Amino acid sequence: MAHTITSLSELEALYGEVSKASILKEADRLVPEYRALIEASPFAALATRGPEGLDCSPRGDGPGFVRIWDDKTLLLPDRRGNNRIDSLRNIVQNPSVALLFLIPGIGETLRVNGRAVISVEPSLLESFSVDGKPPKSVVVIAVETVFFQCARAILRSELWNPARHVPRESLPSAGQILAALTNNEAGGEAYDKALPERQRSTLY
Repeated sequence: MAHTITSLSELEALYGEVSKASILKEADRLVPEYRALIEASPFAALATRGPEGLDCSPRGDGPGFVRIWDDKTLLLPDRRGNNRIDSLRNIVQNPSVALLFLIPGIGETLRVNGRAVISVEPSLLESFSVDGKPPKSVVVIAVETVFFQCARAILRSELWNPARHVPRESLPSAGQILAALTNNEAGGEAYDKALPERQRSTLY
């Protein structure tokens, strides 16, 4: 491909000097201001890396679902899912992780980089129980860097603007996607009809 950047010097020349604030905002621990953002967030994207490449997984629950253990440690419960466990497989083989926290209605996001292990310590799992159901594991993240991201991406996308919400029926459903990918061996109308109740009854 023509006109590609192939060196750091080319890249740095293209973008110019790093703003002072973007350096000063980075911390190596969870300062009170960053703790407040995590405690208000009901959603985060978890990025991991393994032998087969990168993965990014959505994680969500009530605000503060990622628990702050201390100013260098976060605890992320692994709630029920489809058992692909892509993120967990990667962490076992490569502990490097990143989190991107979003807060509804707020433009700034929070980025955390660190190293993770997977804990199945019984009392820890029990402390994350909802309706008597503990997670199967908890991802324990040792924080290395944390900083907020300015609101430009959220503003450009109008992510929190209700007028920009996409009608669900305008895009393929989960059942339609599965049917198309499996030549109708899976998915379809029955899948879509059962999905809302199945999701509701298996949240935890």
